[in-house]
Amino acid sequence: MKIIYIANARIPTEKAHGWQIMKMCESLGLAGVDLELVLPTRLNTEEFKKADPFRHYQVKENFKVKTIKTIDPIFLIDRPSGIYIKLQLLFFIIGLLSYLFFKKNKADYFFYIRDEQLLPLLQFFSKKIIWEAHNLPKNKKYYLKYWKNCHKIIAITQGLKNELVGGGLLADQILVAPDAVDLEQFSKVKESKEELRAKLNLPADKNLIIYTGHLYKWKGVQTLADSSKYLSDQELIVIIGGTKDDILKFKNKNQALKNILVVGHLLQHEIPAYLKAADILILPNSAQDTISKVYTSPLKLFEYMAAQKPIIASDLPSLREILNGSNSVLTEPDNPEKLAENIKRLLSNKELADKIARQSYTDVQRYTWEKRAESIINFVKFNLEMA
Repeated sequence: MKIIYIANARIPTEKAHGWQIMKMCESLGLAGVDLELVLPTRLNTEEFKKADPFRHYQVKENFKVKTIKTIDPIFLIDRPSGIYIKLQLLFFIIGLLSYLFFKKNKADYFFYIRDEQLLPLLQFFSKKIIWEAHNLPKNKKYYLKYWKNCHKIIAITQGLKNELVGGGLLADQILVAPDAVDLEQFSKVKESKEELRAKLNLPADKNLIIYTGHLYKWKGVQTLADSSKYLSDQELIVIIGGTKDDILKFKNKNQALKNILVVGHLLQHEIPAYLKAADILILPNSAQDTISKVYTSPLKLFEYMAAQKPIIASDLPSLREILNGSNSVLTEPDNPEKLAENIKRLLSNKELADKIARQSYTDVQRYTWEKRAESIINFVKFNLEMA
């Protein structure tokens, strides 16, 4: 099986999609797929400008990376109306057009994408398109005909599939494949919680409440910050992740709160140690955005489960596809006082905390990158044979 995975993305990047793309490519490669990852040239931050993606993400070099030279009009990024995104995409499409025109043996490949904007171009060259849905655009009616013409669709949540089927797509055209985790990253961390805190310069005498990920509004991190007002000085909320601008805004907004520690962005391989140093891990998604309620399959969720620590998460349909009352504590979204109550409840009930941590670790064994890749390959091949 041959796949060309096309991603309009900066890689490496501080955002989670970079890790997701690289791990999927590695896992498909491990399953025997001949894979080429096609990326545009993008102006990157100093941190990532010269970084090799394989070394940065510590993935096996079992697939090829092809970079298409494109113009990146980064000077327009702060202009209104999304002009940067539109122009950058246009320049990538122009470069991609040339790449596809001269690509030999196109008929031998499946084309795998996350960006629905590329569907009109790719479907001109091939009928073997696999679209991985992470979100749905506002103009869903425009893309409906292109989605119907995809060979197959991979949806990261059942909620996404339900909405696509409701729009007229066939259910058997769509596979639900949630995101996943690299369990080996966590098994490598052998130190105790106390040893990890000493190593990471985290306080040994505090209850550490840890969140990893970005600081976008729909992630609900402000709800977590506000919950600190209802906690004692014995609790320390640790925030890991975010862009430099978002971190600065978050710090300025919450500078009066004394029991919050903002660590900033970490490399992917550094995260397991921090998660294993925690007392509780928090997934505080907001109920105010559809992407949070229905579409998201957070990478951090599976990492939390792999860390064997108790999880408190917002009670939302997207998260309930993986979590339940046996493997987590589900809390009312956007309610900092209720979140604080559940934090105190878990801290005072070690038996419950240990029980849900054990169950979540058992449950996460089903959600590895290797198993995800295998299910996608089997789905595509089965339906190809049945076509």
